[in-house]
Amino acid sequence: MQECVWLRFIACFAPLQKNSQVNRGFSMMNGIKDWQGSLLARIADALERMAPPHGTGTDPSLAGAFVWDAGTSSLKPVKRVNRLDISLLRGIDAARDTLLENTRRFAQGLPANNALLWGARGMGKSSLVKAVHGAVSRESTDLKLVEIHREEIESLPELMAVIREHPEFRFIVFCDDLSFDGEDTSYKSLKAALEGGIEGRPDNMILYATSNRRHLLPRDMIENERSTAIHPSEAVQEKVSLSDRFGLWLGFHNCSQEDYLDMIEGYVAHFRLSVDRDNLHAEALAWAAGRGSRSGRVAWQFIQDLAGRLGCRLEMRT
Repeated sequence: MQECVWLRFIACFAPLQKNSQVNRGFSMMNGIKDWQGSLLARIADALERMAPPHGTGTDPSLAGAFVWDAGTSSLKPVKRVNRLDISLLRGIDAARDTLLENTRRFAQGLPANNALLWGARGMGKSSLVKAVHGAVSRESTDLKLVEIHREEIESLPELMAVIREHPEFRFIVFCDDLSFDGEDTSYKSLKAALEGGIEGRPDNMILYATSNRRHLLPRDMIENERSTAIHPSEAVQEKVSLSDRFGLWLGFHNCSQEDYLDMIEGYVAHFRLSVDRDNLHAEALAWAAGRGSRSGRVAWQFIQDLAGRLGCRLEMRT
């Protein structure tokens, strides 16, 4: 009899025990969910801290020149552009006048061409682009210069998308020392972005590029295509067609002794360096002989050395 009572007592509390276990199970599940939610929140916070900062330099009114940052898809303002006054660029008169006129037309909203400045090293290709922008931007403050690095040329379509968002400004996109080697196929992206894509380049953008190579590709790469392709002429045409996207080809060649000395005298007059003319020429020619070449870069390096010896600072008066 006592055993029956005890069994009935246990039977009454069995459901409560079962419910208690179920409740503990739900409680554990809720705890796991809370822990998972907390973990995901911490992971999200960590990823947010690791992610590149959001672009803050996409407002073209912040400056006259920018550097394109492909990592954040933004324009980084340049406080002070490293450039010479256009009057100091000697020995490249034809290229200077052509690029200046093309840029002025573009700044006025008129048709203008992409430009490829190619040729000898140190003859002022990149200096001319920056100087032309400086000269024309004094006439039209809406003209902006944007430098894109060669390594980020594949992000050009993203830059073009940013430029389309600001039709009230005009943009010169500048790529210095543009060239392609070996199996590099990014030149195909550049071709499509410039002319081949269905969007084309924005009306308020123009591309200026400098290169030591006329066709932007090494000669041995072109010759290899000619010798190994089933249809050599077609293969070579496909490789060199990139340069055809540039309506202006401006060639830069090694300067004569007369042009070299003219550059030297232009710098001396601009920076008001006091030096005897005969001694100046002799020292400048000796400097060029020691470098094995005459160019605008060599002339500038000589002026820096001369100003240092004279104890004078080289302050740009642009």
